[in-house]
Amino acid sequence: MSQSDKTRVTVEIHNRSYTIVGQEPAHRMRMVASLVDQKMSEISAANPNLDTAKLAVLTAVNTTNDYLKLKEDYAQLLGSITRKEASKDND
Repeated sequence: MSQSDKTRVTVEIHNRSYTIVGQEPAHRMRMVASLVDQKMSEISAANPNLDTAKLAVLTAVNTTNDYLKLKEDYAQLLGSITRKEASKDND
């Protein structure tokens, strides 16, 4: 994929502008940036003395934890569906 095929969008996260380049549509990149900004604002409100680097790391840790929980829930749900389908096939 060439550079011209990529989407380029400028977003604001924690009062700073960032240019994001990627294959996703612009509206998705804006949505992701907005969610990161929201998470940083939540953590900053609870910990107002954090510098930006520490705030960014805590945001990454929290977001990754949320992701892993969702991934585990998804795997359990798929397992449950698979078991139900298997028990249906055995009836």
